[in-house]
Amino acid sequence: MASLWSKISAVLPLNEERFPLQFGDRVESSVVEMLKRSRRQLYSDSPSASRTLNAQVILDISWERLNTGTWRHVDKEWRRVYSYGCLFKVAALCRENPSEDEILQAVRTCDMSFLMGAAIMENILQDVVQILQSEIRKSAKDEDDSEHAEVKRIKIASPHVPVIKDQLAVPRIKCPSLESFNTNYLLPLKPVILEGIIDHWPALNKHSWSIEYLRTVAGCRTVPVEVGSRYTDEDWSQTLLTVNEFIDRYILCKDGGKCPGYLAQHQLFDQIPELKEDIRLPDYCCLGEGDEDDITVNAWFGPGGTVSPLHQDPQQNFLAQVVGSKYIRLYSPEDSDKLYPHQSPLLHNTSQVEVENPDAERFPEFAEAPYLECLLRPGDVLFIPVRHWHYVRSLELSFSVSFWWS
Repeated sequence: MASLWSKISAVLPLNEERFPLQFGDRVESSVVEMLKRSRRQLYSDSPSASRTLNAQVILDISWERLNTGTWRHVDKEWRRVYSYGCLFKVAALCRENPSEDEILQAVRTCDMSFLMGAAIMENILQDVVQILQSEIRKSAKDEDDSEHAEVKRIKIASPHVPVIKDQLAVPRIKCPSLESFNTNYLLPLKPVILEGIIDHWPALNKHSWSIEYLRTVAGCRTVPVEVGSRYTDEDWSQTLLTVNEFIDRYILCKDGGKCPGYLAQHQLFDQIPELKEDIRLPDYCCLGEGDEDDITVNAWFGPGGTVSPLHQDPQQNFLAQVVGSKYIRLYSPEDSDKLYPHQSPLLHNTSQVEVENPDAERFPEFAEAPYLECLLRPGDVLFIPVRHWHYVRSLELSFSVSFWWS
């Protein structure tokens, strides 16, 4: 670990004068002075305790600003202050022969910057976290045989597969041309399963997304996790865990499915570039109105039995299945009245009905709503047109990637 600081130093500016610290009037001068003090300490031999204390003060002040009011009203300048605090804390942790626990704490600090802060200095913390991960991988011990056996058992478990009636099945088509997809599905807003369009993804081939692979590239990374079978449940909550903790607690759960948790995150691929390199944007997204940067890429990773209640989204959606299988049911927005959306503004895009166990007395018209359904398997990509209602249930351990575009 002795060379770790030299590696981190190599990605930092050469000296204090080249280290940028520019903020607008919304950041108080006293905070800017603390940032400058931490910058000076970065290029001097200040005591470790002093470096740590100054970094923590910056983090505490900016954290309070990030958690005052609604997130959309948080000024980006304060998110940048928070990221600078994270950078200074990582430097303090890694300066003097850090222990493995301190390096893991530094990785978590970088991840908190990605989740709560804003990019600084050409996203320097992404370079730093790659250095930290390399150190962790070098010292990581091989997984024991019992864990491999457990993973293998989960991967070969046979899910209960619903029978899809032909007249209700979402149509399938193999590698349609852009013109054909646009004319027959995009413009008329018709759901379809596209086959053969992601067979080239490394996630399905060279870097198969097994539990072992995810542990290797992302095990020590901190990510948001949804706890509960579905987000409409009263006991549903969110927490932060490392990917290893999530796998141990929710994927390798031995309680017979009584510990549901879901990793659902739109920042995962920016946070962990190794996973982003394993996927590709579907070519059909070029038919949209926005730029590539306007496409939102989401990760959905969880055990069998996890449910996304019947809901609709304001954008077009390609749902690509990488690992495992899912049962999905779709309803047209024309039948929204029969689906009984929640009246509250927060859940107005979500149905009150339990799709596979509906209450006929409370929701009598639901049975009259026509629908399509499908089983999505690895390599399948489901086109979910804008505002089409969709219900999703994982039949087994599942990893999906969705692309939201306009």
